[in-house]
Amino acid sequence: MPDQLNDIKYVIEMAAEKAHAETSTEPEPELTQPLNWPIQCTLGPGLEGAIACESKIGYVNGTKGWLIYRGYDIFDLCANSTYEEVSYLLLQGQLPNTKELKAYKKKLIKYRPLNKTLRLLSGFPVEQMNVMGALRLGTNLMRQEFTYMDREEGRAPSVDAISSDEDSIPMETVPKGAKKATYEFKQEDPPKTKQEKQLQDACGIDACYHLISGVATITAAIARIRQGNMPIEPVPELSHAANFLYMLTGRKPTPIEERIMDISLILHADHGMNASTFAAMVVASTLSDIYFSVGSGIAALNGPLHGGANEQVVNMLKKIGNPSNVSAWLDKELKNKNKVVGFGHRVYKAYDPRARILGPLAELLVKDNHKAVSLFRIAKGLEKEVNVRLGAQKKIFPNVDFYSGIVYSCLNIPPEIFTPIFAVSRVSGWTARVLEYLQNNRIFRPRAMYTGEFNKKIMPRDQ
Repeated sequence: MPDQLNDIKYVIEMAAEKAHAETSTEPEPELTQPLNWPIQCTLGPGLEGAIACESKIGYVNGTKGWLIYRGYDIFDLCANSTYEEVSYLLLQGQLPNTKELKAYKKKLIKYRPLNKTLRLLSGFPVEQMNVMGALRLGTNLMRQEFTYMDREEGRAPSVDAISSDEDSIPMETVPKGAKKATYEFKQEDPPKTKQEKQLQDACGIDACYHLISGVATITAAIARIRQGNMPIEPVPELSHAANFLYMLTGRKPTPIEERIMDISLILHADHGMNASTFAAMVVASTLSDIYFSVGSGIAALNGPLHGGANEQVVNMLKKIGNPSNVSAWLDKELKNKNKVVGFGHRVYKAYDPRARILGPLAELLVKDNHKAVSLFRIAKGLEKEVNVRLGAQKKIFPNVDFYSGIVYSCLNIPPEIFTPIFAVSRVSGWTARVLEYLQNNRIFRPRAMYTGEFNKKIMPRDQ
């Protein structure tokens, strides 16, 4: 078994070596330095190209295929760290030492059991629900159980707000880049009882730890309930990745399965100002709380333009049916101008570094999974064809979703749980970026260009 674990580290190191050989070593100077507000930038629809804030958490260079967490290359993190260490890094700004890691793991283990939340969740028709809807509901139930925010005394005092459309007045003028919001809610008086103090504490950094553990527990429970099974109690001795797989499948994973699941979580932990991260930050900027913010991230991830592609990749590979069918199938798709799922990315114009890692890991897993061997061979054939036809010319390469579905299938994870796993991992990035933004918060308030009419008159109803 140690030899197989070394194999995993080796394939990651080889992927890193290949990636580094294909790119230069200089970051983008215009996107990697402190800003002097106000700034000018070129915008496209959907705020494309907008610079909303500064961040020290993560950096994506799509031209070169880089993914950096807090200064560490994703290849280095996948080869030499765990998801626990990476989530701590994102939240705290540095990798934990032995003592800090032990204390952090203890916290995550403490927050894994969600008996009351799961009892409440089981009162809903989870079997009939969209899995992402059920997951978002689960985080709301966590909020109710572990915070006082749903109580009347937990509501933000409306008397302290300037208006119901906060921050609208100053945005009618040219933005000056103030370091703090023009109008803010006052700091609430701390709760007086010990119980209330514990509830309030669950809305700070501990709430982030709580959500990292809780989203995994809820996702596993949803999968079990949908299969007609009872949720499984977490095992304190298992790692975050191993425990998630155990609660999901009912079987303790092998060390290889555990490590590959762990790496998959690392790869999805953060990825710049993507739609779900931005949604979480927008909600947090109103001085709402971390649970509602994460719920917004889950809601954004539910959209097919953001989540769900890896499930569609598996369906696509099954539809192709055989490696010998790849060329003819691709001819037809390109002729009909259809998108090939799992290829291309809004950001990356180089090979997605996450796909560089997941591809070799999928190859390791399919060796012991005869059903997945065929899918992997089809995937490799399709990658080769697309790279030849579109890679050099249009910079279209495999993205993170292309191989992740095969990896999850080999780990006996149901396809409908692929997107929730994204949330199981990304919750660390969501919470880290929310906490960072709130240190220097300003409510998000972009404007729309009005293109409607003026001077219209109300006519009598009969006209």
